[in-house]
Amino acid sequence: MTGAATKTMTEPMSTDPHTPTAVIGACAENLHEARRSGRAIPQLTATTSLTLDDAYAVQAAGVRLRMSAGERVVGAKLGLTSKAKAEQMGVADVIIGVLTDAMHVPDGGLLDISRGVHPRIEPEVAFRLGRAVDTSAPDADLRGAVDAVAPALEIIDSRYQDFRFTLEDVVADNTSGSHFVIGPWTELGEGSATQLLDRAVEMRVDGRVCATGSTTDILDDPWQALPTTARLAARYGQVLPAGAVLLAGAATAAVPLPAGARVTAEVAGLGTVSVSTAPGAETAEMTAEPGQAHTHD
Repeated sequence: MTGAATKTMTEPMSTDPHTPTAVIGACAENLHEARRSGRAIPQLTATTSLTLDDAYAVQAAGVRLRMSAGERVVGAKLGLTSKAKAEQMGVADVIIGVLTDAMHVPDGGLLDISRGVHPRIEPEVAFRLGRAVDTSAPDADLRGAVDAVAPALEIIDSRYQDFRFTLEDVVADNTSGSHFVIGPWTELGEGSATQLLDRAVEMRVDGRVCATGSTTDILDDPWQALPTTARLAARYGQVLPAGAVLLAGAATAAVPLPAGARVTAEVAGLGTVSVSTAPGAETAEMTAEPGQAHTHD
């Protein structure tokens, strides 16, 4: 990683005045423990009424718990950037989450998924900021701050039972963020790196093609992720310092991530990125007692 962020997150927008701070904190603690233990929990909204702003407050509280354990914020990620997925969830806007240094896996590295719940993987396009951007400024220019692009993989892992959740649930769960892998950076100005429209995307698991798509599936153009990130980061108090990594969203549907596998993704013209999972590292869901196993959609 380059230029890891050292600033802390600012406070998010005010939550519903009827939602006690203690409730927000308890929700964040529950998700934090689920992530650490690899044990799924019931959906928060099954017992707690949360607005979208409440959900982002839970997300921010969860990030602060991670920071108190020594993690650093190093970027942001978008979710629901596919029109089909957004329509499936019944939402009209994308969502934003946070990346920390502990979520980063080196290109070609090994990932232990034994503490995962429902690990899945998807190919993305990543941007790198060459300078800090004050998203609170009305004229914040995120695109002008980008100095490189790269192919990427994101491992998502919902902490909820049965891989089922509402919009508020998934936002509170840091948009299902688990880990991310960044391939070789291409500096802007090198060849056609600035042209990201309609680039073919292919993902393979152990050499077998498991998903294909196009960069056009990311908000019609991955560059559109930048003003969207700036808007949401400003609204929900996320910082974007120099060196921050921005994941623009998935170019294909996510696929289950098994143990003992090697996953590669290629974005035409940008290159290839890969990650392997440790053999025999079954997730907590896979090793649940009879009657506790969960099904995936």
